[in-house]
Amino acid sequence: MSDLFLTQIEQSAWTQLSESSRDPQAAFRYLTLCSVDGKSRPQARTVVLREVDTDARLLEFHTDIRSPKWQELTANPNASVLGYCPVTRIQLRLQGEVELFGHGTELANSAWDALSYWTRTTYMGGPPGDEKALGTPEDVPAPNSVSEAEGQKVFGVVRFKAQSLDWFQLKQQDNKRALFDYAPSGALTERCLINP
Repeated sequence: MSDLFLTQIEQSAWTQLSESSRDPQAAFRYLTLCSVDGKSRPQARTVVLREVDTDARLLEFHTDIRSPKWQELTANPNASVLGYCPVTRIQLRLQGEVELFGHGTELANSAWDALSYWTRTTYMGGPPGDEKALGTPEDVPAPNSVSEAEGQKVFGVVRFKAQSLDWFQLKQQDNKRALFDYAPSGALTERCLINP
């Protein structure tokens, strides 16, 4: 019973992640990516799940390479990803490492080409965290190749490779929790039920 249960929940977790990368309304579309800054302080922010490779245990996010998270992950690629579904009351906590792909890489170029114009405008402004004057919705940049080219230069892809998945379901009674470990290839190496 426990082997079947573990198989089902592990497969379900990755199926939900994969579906969430394609469905803006899905439970795990917006995840929390956690890194460590230069002063050894934990940093957490919400990111949009863009792609999932369930076999390789990869999650993909987009970011501005001028952002603090890009600098933090460059210095220390260890990261954690957290998601929670309020409907099923399931929490997914993944530990792993990231690989970064900036301007000129094949992955960043193909990801940029797949973005809508409105998503591209996210990268056409000033650096994340800089002070900005209040504006109106009409302040969205007009299309022009210079601003898009400049935006593409600061666009980056964060590819997170899971080394473990901590699955937890919060119930009124009898909470459930399981831990899964993965090899560098993505193959499942260990799985067990653990105390909540």
